[in-house]
Amino acid sequence: MTISRQDSVLSLFLGAFLLTGCVMSEKYEAEKARGLNFQRLLAQEEKRTGELDSELKRVKREASELEARNRELTAQVQAVREQMARVNEEADAMREATALEKKAREELRRGSHPASKSKRAERNLLTQEADQLASKPEGVVAEGRTPTYHQVKPGETVFRLARKYGVQLEQVRKWNNLQDDLIEVGQKLIVGYE
Repeated sequence: MTISRQDSVLSLFLGAFLLTGCVMSEKYEAEKARGLNFQRLLAQEEKRTGELDSELKRVKREASELEARNRELTAQVQAVREQMARVNEEADAMREATALEKKAREELRRGSHPASKSKRAERNLLTQEADQLASKPEGVVAEGRTPTYHQVKPGETVFRLARKYGVQLEQVRKWNNLQDDLIEVGQKLIVGYE
């Protein structure tokens, strides 16, 4: 009986050992499955991270392109605003010149009395003098007078310069042989004579 008892104890130990081995094997397989699942999830997240990185690079590239385009458009808008301001000034000058011309015509119509005749004669004399000055080349002393120059700054127009120096717009054009009102920054213009 001792043998059988030893056999049964041995069987019991062997059974417990096998049972423990099975439990350990199941735990191993479960951990292995969890590890594989974790690796699969990690690979998916790395792939998604790569996609997001490439998307971020694309968005940054597009943002820099849009910023450059925005700068160009802002510069164009500013140029258009400046041009619009010049056009408005020239329109004001034209309205002013038209009003002065109407006023002069009215004075001429009314001008039968001697005071208006002397004003007309004075105007004709001033116009002749201005024409003589305009015919002189730049920098030459005209009838003992030297030209006053102005160097054009950004935003200035012929109309503004004429107003600033108190001369007629047409006179500034004649003195500088301007065909139109286009002037450039840095250009030296005659704005009067001393």
